[in-house]
Amino acid sequence: MFKNHPKGLIGAALSNMGERFGFYIMMAILLLFLMSKFGLEKTQATIIYSIFYALTYVLALVGGFIADKTKKYKRTIYTGLLLMTLGYAIIAVPTPTPVPHFTTYLALTCLGLFVIAFGNGLFKGNLQAVVGQMYDNPQYSEKRDTGFQIFYMFINIGALFAPLIAVAVRNWWVEHNGFAYNSDLPALCHQFLKGTITPEAAQRLKELSEAVSPHTQAPADLATFAGAYLNIFNTGFHYAFAAAILAMLISLIVFLSNKKKLPNPVKAGQKRDSQSVQMDAKEIRQRLYALFSVFAVVIFFWFSFHQNGVTLTLFANDYTNLSMININLGFTSIKGAEIFQFFNPFFVVFLTPIVIGFLGWLRARGKEPSTPKKIAIGMGIAMVAFIVMALGSFGLPDSATVNAMGGLPDAARVTPFLLIGTYFILTIAELFISPLGLSFVSKVAPPQYQGIMQGCWLGATALGNLLLSIGTFFYESIPIWATWCVFVVACLISMCTMLFMLKWLEKVAR
Repeated sequence: MFKNHPKGLIGAALSNMGERFGFYIMMAILLLFLMSKFGLEKTQATIIYSIFYALTYVLALVGGFIADKTKKYKRTIYTGLLLMTLGYAIIAVPTPTPVPHFTTYLALTCLGLFVIAFGNGLFKGNLQAVVGQMYDNPQYSEKRDTGFQIFYMFINIGALFAPLIAVAVRNWWVEHNGFAYNSDLPALCHQFLKGTITPEAAQRLKELSEAVSPHTQAPADLATFAGAYLNIFNTGFHYAFAAAILAMLISLIVFLSNKKKLPNPVKAGQKRDSQSVQMDAKEIRQRLYALFSVFAVVIFFWFSFHQNGVTLTLFANDYTNLSMININLGFTSIKGAEIFQFFNPFFVVFLTPIVIGFLGWLRARGKEPSTPKKIAIGMGIAMVAFIVMALGSFGLPDSATVNAMGGLPDAARVTPFLLIGTYFILTIAELFISPLGLSFVSKVAPPQYQGIMQGCWLGATALGNLLLSIGTFFYESIPIWATWCVFVVACLISMCTMLFMLKWLEKVAR
């Protein structure tokens, strides 16, 4: 697989594994943590989630600017790894729940999230720019798309185990303290303590408190039970965040061990400066216009795709029969809405060799689509995934009804294979867009703007993430099947726009 590729590729990919591990822990548990820790409503929690994920990408512009100006890519990447480690440490420290000083503890959590986002901004885009620099060498230039696909596959190995470990740690702590996991209880406990619970939901809380408690009878005082369960449940979440610290430390060791194999920033900077003299101003403008056109289009895709951490996670928690997916490890069980985040990186690792082989087969026959066409195809595939969700969700009660009921019984929930199939389709779409988008940027960006253009690609992702709360608003306001239709339309707009610009983009990318 690594034949005819630069020696530094595997080191760069393995260095990125810790960042992916933390990213997928966040994607799996952050939204649910904000709701269960602070009692936030879905839309309120999504706003914090979307701002955090927007910052992880938009701050890549700052990281790209710093690296491009200083030419110290490796030092910038190293600093980013350190900051991410610190950010996870801030969030991992257990604090009491129910929260005694709401503003103080929420601000502390947001500080930790900002530190992680800033570290990610220094790290992510610049490492991708360094990978692109490896393929500036004519010896490897024809392998650029494949190189980024391999890079993308290996960084997702870190993401593969993150959701499972997060759920295992959280559930272990809950069970260690004599309770059992239940996805509906955190919301019910908060509603009871706030006095906003409906009679029907209060009855369900009483029944569930008996079911998850170590005693044969429900606790006499539901307020005491609610406080105890929330505290134990969220302490488990804090310990799950701590797992990301270990992953970041491993990435630091791997990066420092492979530092010498990565391109020398000074020499790379000198090479880009010499190339920029040969590229006239008109060509630079055309390349930048093409890049910003693609950036604008992919906003709609990322707005849809990154619903995996928001509305798709909420759907897993509210509408999916979680009892059908329960992995017993002996000392604990892996059960929860968060484990669906395992399937996306799993399918990335599983499908990448297949997609590379298929595209290689087309290349050998002179039929391989151009990179812009691959991106358009990916957007069409994503549209299919949300069509599947819309069909599978038809007839389900709306979110307000489910909340008033205190949650759906297992018999009224959908099979987990609906979400698993959706993640399978979305992952195929991702493989046609994310790694190839990185390749397109590294190929088209004027040499002196490599870092900042990688940052702009991530900035487009940031804008898509800022729109995530719109999805949650629809999730809570309209029928569930109609919510997925919003993303069908978004992906359709993206695909059609890319196809409209296709010939121009292919000409610029030559």
